Amino acid sequence: MLGLSAVIFVPDDTAKTGLPQPLLLQNVLGAPLLAWLTDSLYHDGIGRFFLVCHDKYVEQACHCLPAHAEVMTTMDSNPADLLHVFLSTTDTDETDITVVAGPVIYAPMLARRSGTPVAANVFRADRELLMDSLDENFVFSRFLKDNCAVLSDYDGYFMVDSPAAALDMAIMLRRDRALRLMKLGVEIFDPDNCYISPGVRFESGVKLLPGCILRGKTIVRADSVIGPWSVIEDSEIGENVKVYNSMVSGSKIAADSLIGPYAHIRDGCEIGRGVRIGNFVEVKNAKIQEKTMASHLSYIGDAEIGSGCNLGSGTATVNFDRVSKHKTTIKDNAFVGCHTALVAPVTVGAGAYIAAGSVITEDVPENALGIARSRQSNKKDWAAKHKKQD
Repeated sequence: MLGLSAVIFVPDDTAKTGLPQPLLLQNVLGAPLLAWLTDSLYHDGIGRFFLVCHDKYVEQACHCLPAHAEVMTTMDSNPADLLHVFLSTTDTDETDITVVAGPVIYAPMLARRSGTPVAANVFRADRELLMDSLDENFVFSRFLKDNCAVLSDYDGYFMVDSPAAALDMAIMLRRDRALRLMKLGVEIFDPDNCYISPGVRFESGVKLLPGCILRGKTIVRADSVIGPWSVIEDSEIGENVKVYNSMVSGSKIAADSLIGPYAHIRDGCEIGRGVRIGNFVEVKNAKIQEKTMASHLSYIGDAEIGSGCNLGSGTATVNFDRVSKHKTTIKDNAFVGCHTALVAPVTVGAGAYIAAGSVITEDVPENALGIARSRQSNKKDWAAKHKKQD
């Protein structure tokens, strides 16, 4: 994304704060202050960032910036020369540059409207003047003081001058994010008990119930309901999905699916449209196609499951032999009875049935019935003979 541009300084203030890393790289609500700052700037239209920081912090700082932003750093090059290149490649109609000279947060929804403005470490610089001033005698702090407008809490910028102040900003960050999401059409039932990291994206109509934690590169599409007490990380949640009291990580869940309560979707899963993953079901590295149900107490690992299947309570894919992981394949419209163990590698054919309580070690053909259990034997009058005598 090309757009407005910003220069951001990440000063090494560790001697002042006593922290092991700069204050802008300190986590607040699970993410660095720099991530909160640049995420807010990005959503206000700033898509280009020039990052100035010590070489040992460059990689960490770059991870804080929005995934689609254009980033230039000063590492291993002359800063003035690189800054000139950065400024000269902006949009032609971009006259001003935002310069962040120290730790701040940007919470535009909470910009003050009364009282005496409190200045922040943020400036508005004339792009052409800044370019023309970049010579061997250039001192950035002097340029900012002599030539730039200082921004304040009236503009939504709030100074962070200590670790204690960073913690105080947590409330503001959460409130600003909640207000922005409300404008987007997201309903948050309890903003004080929802934790949403920078980089998480939502579409309109999403409902967030109390106790939600959403992290990483997560996107939640329209009309989905998350929570209560759900954790979602680095995942894509489709339209009209319900995730109740569950964990989802590194996975994709297609529209109209129902997850939980108390389900665990681990990394590498692709859950198809209209799938039901019910209570106490764990899924790992599995592809499950549309309208399949695993409603209770099951483990599905390293598997590919077709559409329209039913996995009964207690189904387990036995995927690990202590040396290697093996794949289970269940084809369309198969029915797996309760308490079945599928010892991988194994394939269950389309339309096949597995009798409850079976341990399946061989492939089951299409439309066949697989039974792998001992035949029942009833001992007549056994119970009467073994009852305790009065």
